[in-house]
Amino acid sequence: MVERSEVDENKRATLRRFAVLGAATPLAKFGGDGEAGGESEARDAIAGYVATTPGAHFSKIRDDLKLGTGEAQHHLRQLLNAEVVESRRDGDYRRFYPAEQFAPFEQVALGYLRRDTPRGMLIELLRDPDATGSDLAAALDVSRPTVSKYAADLEEAGLLDREDGYAVSEPETVITLLVRYADSFGADAATFAAQADGLISFDP
Repeated sequence: MVERSEVDENKRATLRRFAVLGAATPLAKFGGDGEAGGESEARDAIAGYVATTPGAHFSKIRDDLKLGTGEAQHHLRQLLNAEVVESRRDGDYRRFYPAEQFAPFEQVALGYLRRDTPRGMLIELLRDPDATGSDLAAALDVSRPTVSKYAADLEEAGLLDREDGYAVSEPETVITLLVRYADSFGADAATFAAQADGLISFDP
């Protein structure tokens, strides 16, 4: 049986780790009681988490930082009011981003990159622009109708062009986001990031 003190210490350690990131970012730092586990530390932790995991939805922020629902809601409201973070509705989710850091296309892309199957589809298409729906289904071990469903969602979101096969919209932007935040996505993104050097072309 896990002791309450051990749970509290694990939470404090998690908050401290992300609070350091929050304090180191150009995001506004809140004044507060300065005590470990205090309100200032919790808000800095959320700011740090959002900076390193942009596009995360409320439940993920709450669970990864080991916060209560009311506690997470309170601090996110404070951060939103202070314009430290911003949010956008994404279907059933509300996703959070550092304020004024991402264009609308990037915010939408980050939201879909945080979903396993859409991320997998985008990664496969960036690796092989000629991949068909059947190729994607086989590579991701999902059904062909599942690929079709998410392809339609990605097209509606402006991330995929289905006029002639499947083509990722603004591929270099999507690659940049995948590489920059690879550690906050799944193992597929980390593998892709290690192989991405040859996928971005530069035109000085």
